Amino acid sequence: MATRLLFATPLYTAALLRAPAGSTLKARLLRECLQLREDDHAGRAWSRQNYRGGFTSYSSAHRMHERSPVFAELQRRIDPHVSKLARTLAFDLRGRKLTMTDCWVNIMPEQVAHSMHLHPLATISGTYYVKVPPRSAGLKFEDPRLERFMAAPPRKRNLPWYTVPARAGSIVLFESWLRHEVPANQSRGERISVSFNYGWF
Repeated sequence: MATRLLFATPLYTAALLRAPAGSTLKARLLRECLQLREDDHAGRAWSRQNYRGGFTSYSSAHRMHERSPVFAELQRRIDPHVSKLARTLAFDLRGRKLTMTDCWVNIMPEQVAHSMHLHPLATISGTYYVKVPPRSAGLKFEDPRLERFMAAPPRKRNLPWYTVPARAGSIVLFESWLRHEVPANQSRGERISVSFNYGWF
């Protein structure tokens, strides 16, 4: 007799910007994220209605890799990691290439949360952590089978949610259909991240 694990869901994490080589880019990204919040009037207005207490440029400045050389450099650093995950997933891209389609800034002060969601029309999504004060919320993923558990009893392990801790200078990559959320930020400081999508068409 044998027990097999079927339909695993890969989750990719890596340190992206290490000191000292990445220190300059890290500082420039932080400066641009904070400046964007000051300059992006449309983003602040949208955030007041849809991202209460926080700021996101998701609805306004969501292609930062095309607008800023600093974010373009971030994209260049992320690209090889996306390629590694694509190979792990054995994607048959039919001669096409996964490319960054969206890139936006998120700033979450204390108690700000981002509810469960996924990224439609994207292939691989991810987050780069710019600033992570102590007690900052991680990225919480939901087991995609959850709605089908029906009469299943509680589990001692392999729980239906898994949280990846947020670490400054690191990235998390995942397939875009995987539902995720950011619980309320317990830190008194601002949790700052850059989220992005990659597509192949």
